[in-house]
Amino acid sequence: MIVPTVFACFKKCPKLYKGLFIISLSLISTGLITPALAKVQIGQDAPDFTLKDQEGKEHKLSDYRGKVVVLEWTNPTCPFVEYHYQRDTMTTLASQHSKVVWLTINSSYFTTTEANKKWAKLEGVKTVLADPSGAIGKIYNARTTPHMYVIDSTGKLVYQGAIDDNPHMDKRETVNYVERALKSLSSGTPIKTGQTPPYGCSVKYKR
Repeated sequence: MIVPTVFACFKKCPKLYKGLFIISLSLISTGLITPALAKVQIGQDAPDFTLKDQEGKEHKLSDYRGKVVVLEWTNPTCPFVEYHYQRDTMTTLASQHSKVVWLTINSSYFTTTEANKKWAKLEGVKTVLADPSGAIGKIYNARTTPHMYVIDSTGKLVYQGAIDDNPHMDKRETVNYVERALKSLSSGTPIKTGQTPPYGCSVKYKR
């Protein structure tokens, strides 16, 4: 299969994919290419959806109205996702904000309930929602894994983009944009950075 082969190349040739990533970021900074951002806009209502988790339980986004919600697009086989889960980036942040509803969404065409269940247990992830058709991912225009969205208690999107400012995965100290957004919501202060270009592997949508 092509996808596993590409991921294997990323793992075996880190200098190559890092170089390609630097080139892409340079093109973005010069305006020669524009990063794909969400169709949903900051300040607008987040589109409602219903998906089943790894245990077969349905989750409807609107049922969480009144709570802050984080949506995390993932693909367990993506090197960027592996990097963050090796460092507990997502699970630590989720545990530090226990009142926040954290929904991890897998829109990979090859995702299965059983695979999500196994990965969730391995990584200590509470809720993994399966979106194999890619319908919900496309509504949100989720482009990468990870691609993060923060929804406030009124159901409005207040942040979308990268998990942090470390796309090259080489910084010792990073700015976690999701953490900043959650802290701002908790303290009632304005979110300074509401949107950033996401980075990671492309979402493997069904074609």
